[in-house]
Amino acid sequence: MRELTVELGERSYPIYIGQGIINQIVAYFDRAELSRKSPLLIVTDETVAPLHLERVSTLLREGGFAVTTCVVPAGETSKSLAQLEGIITAALQAGLDRSSSIVALGGGVVGDLAGFAAASFMRGVRFVQIPTTILAHDSSVGGKVAVNHPMAKNIIGAFHQPELVLFDIELLLTLPPREVKAGLSEVIKHGLIWDAEFTQWCDDHADKLLDLDPDALSYALYIGCKVKSIVVSQDERENDLRAILNLGHTIGHALEAVAGYGELLHGEAIAIGMVGAAKLAQQFGYGEEIHKVTKDLFEKYGLPVRIPAHLDTDSIMSAMTHDKKFKEGTMVYIIPTEIGKVEIRKDVTVHQVREIVELLKEES
Repeated sequence: MRELTVELGERSYPIYIGQGIINQIVAYFDRAELSRKSPLLIVTDETVAPLHLERVSTLLREGGFAVTTCVVPAGETSKSLAQLEGIITAALQAGLDRSSSIVALGGGVVGDLAGFAAASFMRGVRFVQIPTTILAHDSSVGGKVAVNHPMAKNIIGAFHQPELVLFDIELLLTLPPREVKAGLSEVIKHGLIWDAEFTQWCDDHADKLLDLDPDALSYALYIGCKVKSIVVSQDERENDLRAILNLGHTIGHALEAVAGYGELLHGEAIAIGMVGAAKLAQQFGYGEEIHKVTKDLFEKYGLPVRIPAHLDTDSIMSAMTHDKKFKEGTMVYIIPTEIGKVEIRKDVTVHQVREIVELLKEES
């Protein structure tokens, strides 16, 4: 078992990564001093529920916790105000109080949705992240919680740190291949922004990661979570450094919105976005090699590197103007300066980004 700590003073919390560690869930909850006297709400989705909900619920009930559950539809469309209302209703019906906790059992969508419910219910109750996807190694760490608006992704949200993150490798073994690839996109991202050696390691161990080799996966998730915890510990609310975690997300979020939150998985969309950022880097004088390495790596993992031709450029650009990183005709954009290093640019114009979008479509 591997353990990390996100250092945030009194809001610090541990990340546990290992195989079979869900069996010790009660001990981890006790370590975090979660209340047994107040009801606990597990939020999951229709895909995860039949796989893992009964096991987790039973372990907690046998440990003396009063457990109730709420199951939402699977997919990005559940990150909505309507589903948020449903969770709040479930919390009220179950009698949750200020000492209660909400547990997110699922991928990034469930984590974001349940986390925002925890942030807003009674102005904030404690919550726990139990990721069941590789992608969620990124979203479960850092305290960003949100729901979507039809016009923009994650535009309604808050910062609300979990009490702990419990990442059991065994819960990932049921993932379909497409979800595995999409999740590994965020793993690779952490190498591209922070660690050239880890990027090369991802290149060398692609087959093992795609096959869900436990040792390789545990190490990759540990490094990915470690990078994110270092960044978040230095900049919890994205005033500066934390913005580097958004590599590929400016175009990626727009693609998700225009495609209707379903055609492209999040990891697929940001893979395209990271290839675009590497292409944009050339306009600022950085080498072609960055683009080549980035593109080749994502292709090796079977991830898309081009924008689907049928997605309208004007619609993509319009979606980006609703992004939180857009301001007064320019965008805050994360640009790779070499493999393992990026810079935050605040002078990227809409015109420059449009050129990249067109290039990414022309290569389709």
